[in-house]
Amino acid sequence: MAKTLHTFRISTDEKQSFINLDDYLEEALSESDVRNGIMVVYCPHTTGAITINENADPDVKTDLKWGLDETFPNKPEYVHMEGNSDGHMKSSVVGASETLIISNGQPVLGTWQSVYFCEFDGPRTRKIHVKIIEG
Repeated sequence: MAKTLHTFRISTDEKQSFINLDDYLEEALSESDVRNGIMVVYCPHTTGAITINENADPDVKTDLKWGLDETFPNKPEYVHMEGNSDGHMKSSVVGASETLIISNGQPVLGTWQSVYFCEFDGPRTRKIHVKIIEG
């Protein structure tokens, strides 16, 4: 039976960053032998997230960081004692997972799209789970 659940460890080196997951997803899909189905990419961390966005222009990631910081600044009024309330808010808004369609052994993504792990409270070592379901 092919492996359909994969766990990857990712190290981040900034407080906030976007890590391209495409190579991890390709590895998981290759090891699964699934040609058609779905792939769920999940982040089990409360200050991390998963998103799909543009991979053609690196300025998009810069703009996302700026926009999230402007929308969710880390205010001194927050009472969460770890000091990372902004990371929790960003994670909740972006979301813990993405689901992709697999067709002919490839994830179905738009021309400019990639899948990213979003770090909102780094640097840290994080886990990403990828579940592939045939169908």
